[in-house]
Amino acid sequence: MPPTAADANWIRTAASLALVLLASGADAGERGTNDPLTAEIGRWSTFLRETTSTDENWKDLKQSLDPAMARTEAALSDGRRLLALERLAATRMNLAGFAYVNSLSADERADAAKLDSEWARVGALLDATLAVPSRSSLEGVRPAAVRAEGEAALPQARNYYDSSLEYGRATTPWSGFFYLGVAQAQSEFVSFCRTLSTPTELSPPKVRSIAAELDALEGDLLRAYRPPASIDRHSEFIGASASLKEARELDAAGLRYGALLRYLQAAMRVYPLRPDAAAADPAGLPKRLEAFEPRLLQGGVDHSIGRLYLETAQANSSPGANSAFAEAIARDVLPRYFAALDPAAPSPKKPAPSVSVTLVRWPYT
Repeated sequence: MPPTAADANWIRTAASLALVLLASGADAGERGTNDPLTAEIGRWSTFLRETTSTDENWKDLKQSLDPAMARTEAALSDGRRLLALERLAATRMNLAGFAYVNSLSADERADAAKLDSEWARVGALLDATLAVPSRSSLEGVRPAAVRAEGEAALPQARNYYDSSLEYGRATTPWSGFFYLGVAQAQSEFVSFCRTLSTPTELSPPKVRSIAAELDALEGDLLRAYRPPASIDRHSEFIGASASLKEARELDAAGLRYGALLRYLQAAMRVYPLRPDAAAADPAGLPKRLEAFEPRLLQGGVDHSIGRLYLETAQANSSPGANSAFAEAIARDVLPRYFAALDPAAPSPKKPAPSVSVTLVRWPYT
C-alpha cells in the first residue's frame, strides 16, 4: 500500500530529527575518537594547553584564546556540535597562525627577507586555494551549516595571504608571518569541513541572493549609529559592520550558504544596537526559542543553519552568557532565517535619475 500523506510527513519529520540527533552528538559514545570534530578540538586544546613560549604575542593570544577554547569545549560537551564547529572556526585560525610562527626560529620571525621568500613558497602551496572561489566549491557538503562554515572560510585564505606580505612590511615581519599562517589555516579548515560531510535524505535549503536583505540590515545599522551608542559601543558597531561586509562579499561571489551564515551573524550583532531593541526577557526566552523547534523539523529540509543559531541562543541563555545575543536570535535572527529561504520580495521601483542645476550669478559679472 502506498504511503499516505501522514506517512510522508512522519518520514520527513523523522529525517529532520535524525539530523538533529547527528548534529547534537547523540551518538558521540559510538564515534569516540573517530569523530573528526572531537579530534580537532582536542588537538588544538592540547596545543593551547601545552605550548610554552616567551613570545609576548603568545601571552596576549593565550589570554583571549583560553576562554574561547573553553566555550568551544563546553558546546561540544553539551551536544551542541554545530555551535562547537562555529566556535572552533574562530579559535582555530588564531592558534594555527601562531603555530606557524612558532615553527620558525626567533631570527626568522624578525627577518623581512625570510617573509618574502616564505610568502612565495606558501603561495605556490596554496595555488588552487588562492584562485577566485567557485560557488560550487563545497557542493554536496552536508549538513548546510557545515557547508556554510566552509564557504565563509574559503575567500579568507586568499584575503589573508594577499594582505600578509604588505602588512608585515608595514608593521613587523612577525605579523606578516602570523597572517600567512592564518591563510594556510583557513585553507585547511575548508578541507576539514569536507571531512565532516554526512549523507542525509533532507533537502538542501533553497538559498538565494540576500542582497536586498543586506541593504535593509545596513540601513538598520546606520540608523543606530548615533551618539551616545556610536561612542560607547563603538567596538560592537565595528563587529557588526565587519560581519555585514563579509556577508556582502560572500553573496556577490555566489557563496550563498556562507553569505546566509554571516548575514544572520550580522543581524545578531546589529539587533542589540538598535534603539527599538526589546529589553531582555530571560523568563520568557526559553518558550520563544522552543517555538522554533517544530519549524526547524518540518518540510524535510536541512535547517542546520537555523539550528546553529538556536544552539547559539540556548548557550547564551545561561547565567553569565550574552543574553542580548539570545534575545536577538529569538526576536530577529531566526525570523530572518526563515524569511531568507522564501522567494525574494519584489524590489521597490527606483526613482528615475534626475539632475538639478542651480545657476548663481556672481555680483560683479
